[in-house]
Amino acid sequence: MTRQSITLSKPNDEWLQQQVSEGAEYSSKSELINELIRNARRAEAINNRLAQAEQSGFTSQSAAEMLQEFKQGLARHV
Repeated sequence: MTRQSITLSKPNDEWLQQQVSEGAEYSSKSELINELIRNARRAEAINNRLAQAEQSGFTSQSAAEMLQEFKQGLARHV
């Protein structure tokens, strides 16, 4: 993994620390930040696909098929 140095505002740092200390889901701020980035990437992929569908005017895929495709594509990026 690449090591980075970032500067956080006090409220954001406090929020991150609270998430790590209160929940058992994340063991460090780095782990939580990586999860937030993964979530943002997923949202971006979904929004891009929706924009493509809107531009084409139609899709032959069902909502379930589209969701499955998104999950498969995102699994390759994690």
